Amino acid sequence: MRTKKYNLNSAIRYATFAAAVAPASALAGGFALNEQSASAMGVANAGTAANPENATTVLFNPAGMSQLSGTNLSFGAAVLDIDAEAREGAEATNQVGAPVTGSRGGDIADPAVLPNLYMTHEVSDSIDVGFGIHAPYGLAADYEDDFVGRYFADETELTAIAFTPSISVSNGEGLSMGAGINIIHAEGKLTKFQDNSAVSLSGTGDSSTLGDGYADIEGDDIGVTFRVGFLYEMSERTQFGLTAQTGTELNLEGDADLTNYVNPGVGIDTPTNASEKVEVPLAIPESVTVGAQHQLTDTVTLLAGATYAKWSRFEELDVISRETGGEVTQSPQEGEVLSHVTEEWENTWQFNLGAIWQATPEWAFKTGYAFDESPVNEDYVTARIPSNDRHWLTLGAQWKDESSGWAVDVAAGTLIFDGDARVDERNYQHENPSQVAELQPGREDPSNYRSEYELEAWSAGVQVSKSF
Repeated sequence: MRTKKYNLNSAIRYATFAAAVAPASALAGGFALNEQSASAMGVANAGTAANPENATTVLFNPAGMSQLSGTNLSFGAAVLDIDAEAREGAEATNQVGAPVTGSRGGDIADPAVLPNLYMTHEVSDSIDVGFGIHAPYGLAADYEDDFVGRYFADETELTAIAFTPSISVSNGEGLSMGAGINIIHAEGKLTKFQDNSAVSLSGTGDSSTLGDGYADIEGDDIGVTFRVGFLYEMSERTQFGLTAQTGTELNLEGDADLTNYVNPGVGIDTPTNASEKVEVPLAIPESVTVGAQHQLTDTVTLLAGATYAKWSRFEELDVISRETGGEVTQSPQEGEVLSHVTEEWENTWQFNLGAIWQATPEWAFKTGYAFDESPVNEDYVTARIPSNDRHWLTLGAQWKDESSGWAVDVAAGTLIFDGDARVDERNYQHENPSQVAELQPGREDPSNYRSEYELEAWSAGVQVSKSF
């Protein structure tokens, strides 16, 4: 158990950080990303609420800043690579019930790089401040253009960057409290091909010359969540932590651009290009994390933790008009639903176990295991997020020089999914079917995409820390 050493003459060091965050793929645990710190990845994020190793505690539990002396800086990056591909036998039908020809779509997820930076500063014996810049949420999937399920998904992208200023207060008797704000900037993109098989041009009854349309929807927003944390040092060898984060709803505002588009619902019977201002609501869940740290021997530390996330906030993925008399909806008022996907996600648990072996004064070795539930409802698995529960196995190593204050962490892990993700997706209608401009009122849509997905993944990270 570390004892805080106060250094009232420490100078405040400032750090700047600039990085382009690549869209990340997250096929379990919703679109939240585990890869926020290599030092935490080494133990599969076990006990992060009770183990303030370095400045990354700004994110995991701001109360942990009270156990860091002087000024502390941590920065690094993680790589996440998920292989996700539909198995043989993927099939789809279009709006008239005919088979759709095409490929399985290829590997839909490219490797993503997730940079991060954290900094803390001791203001006084009882007050510490800090901030973090990291990528808390991300999602990316991109199918080949001839994908058999292209009427349900082509490209899906979510990129989020968060700035997290925080403060902690200690009572000097083993109890600390912290609070922080997550200012999140998110950008999203949804594309898919439009199925024109049921469209008759100019009353001829012949749609054979009309090719697929295409929908490209992009938007962005800024949202805020709040985090509070507590850290209690029960003894020199044992401490417990708790942190909770509020949820929010991002409204990704932008444009829907449609090409080769036909909308018989508003009296247009020839293909055209159309554009309309839209928004896509995206729910960010509340979460609570508990953690424990116990120093079993002078060289072995055990860690455990659990996180509960309220993913049930994410009930549907809707594209909603922000216009009156828009080119697509022609509606006399805002709020018409251009497209609707039922999600009905479920609340989840993540359980973590880890251990650290301090082999020498400079070298420590880590290992961890986590079970991560997928929030995706089995009845509504989509081509955009083919998901399943997963097991996370990690190894890590840390080199630290106490005299200079430098430390380097490296970590690697593999993700083992609980079987294949099974997709049986349809065009779900909104509670008010007449609000869905994609479908002709009164006509049932037999469109369907069915497949099983093979999922594999690995992650790796590196982190450099410095205490001043």
